[in-house]
Amino acid sequence: MERERITPRRDWQGQLEAVGFAFHSLDGGYWDESACYRFTAEEIDVLEAATAELHQMSLKAVDAVVERGWLDRYALTDWFAEYAVASWRAKAPSLYGRFDLRYDGKNPPKLLEYNADTPTSLIEAAVAQWNWLQAVRPSSDQFNSIHEKLIARWESIRSTLPGIPPVVYFSCVKDNDEDLGNLDYLRDTALQAGIDARHIAIEDLGWSDEANAFVDLDNQPVRAWFKLYPWEWIMREDFGPKVPRAKLTVLEPPWKILLSCKAILAVLWELYPDHPNLLPAYFDAAQLGERYVRKPLYSREGANVEIHGPRGVFAQPGTYGAEGYVYQAYAPLPEFDGNYPVVGTWIVGNEPCGMGIREDKTPVTRNTSRFIPHYFD
Repeated sequence: MERERITPRRDWQGQLEAVGFAFHSLDGGYWDESACYRFTAEEIDVLEAATAELHQMSLKAVDAVVERGWLDRYALTDWFAEYAVASWRAKAPSLYGRFDLRYDGKNPPKLLEYNADTPTSLIEAAVAQWNWLQAVRPSSDQFNSIHEKLIARWESIRSTLPGIPPVVYFSCVKDNDEDLGNLDYLRDTALQAGIDARHIAIEDLGWSDEANAFVDLDNQPVRAWFKLYPWEWIMREDFGPKVPRAKLTVLEPPWKILLSCKAILAVLWELYPDHPNLLPAYFDAAQLGERYVRKPLYSREGANVEIHGPRGVFAQPGTYGAEGYVYQAYAPLPEFDGNYPVVGTWIVGNEPCGMGIREDKTPVTRNTSRFIPHYFD
């Protein structure tokens, strides 16, 4: 694993916009092709195998949480806990997820967190960096079959969706270019799989007491819903309890909160102590000494993360933490030319299928962290 400095394409903005990646310059420079990461085929194999194993471990962990009654660790409301358990026992299908890993090319990948409910940086990983590879390093390869796997996954779950053809409404909040870009990309993969994929903003969803259903702007019932909106937010919304009443098919299903919540880090360590792809994690810091990372059970984009390291405390601001925290062993990110990368590996259905790299000048990956393409020979 090496970080290489390279010259950006002269027309890179136009190239990316042509494939639907329009928010490449958010926060002053989100996409960054002045550098790339080079891997060996063996390193890619290591990442792929670790992703597959972490996925299987995570599914077993959900089963343990449900069957052993560990839901109290998740700070869930009563109605949502029941809803999540019911969806797990009904085997409600899942579409995708992203593992964030510490990896330096030398030591085993270590799980930092699992973005299992509303993972983004998808169009960047699936489409934008493939576009870069074809233009810049066409004779090289990339850990990236995300696009094909997404279409295949939609095809495999199409029969579980209501309607012929199935109708799925895709939602995110208004006025968020990043969420909308990822949502539109996912909607396009569903369309290619033969699904009637329609967009509606979260704010435009209505409710019909007569139909006991959510409705669109034409007052048509919504029976299947893909939401790029976290379950922990829905759980606290006034409309939240209406979601199970509406008997919606929802992607991602409610049981995915049991993986997206940072509590899963402590659950996994309890079930698989000393596993090479895990870091020690607990619900209190006492067993970790003075060096650890405090993570809110529910947070976004590194908000309210505290790193207690050898040089003191590095804290990110935010509004999260009311539900509690998980404490994970301190494992500093590798440093390449003053940059700290996190490797995000994608799972679609049950298959690992690609990765994207976010890097920052600080040890915490934030909303402003840059996306860097990769390749291997």
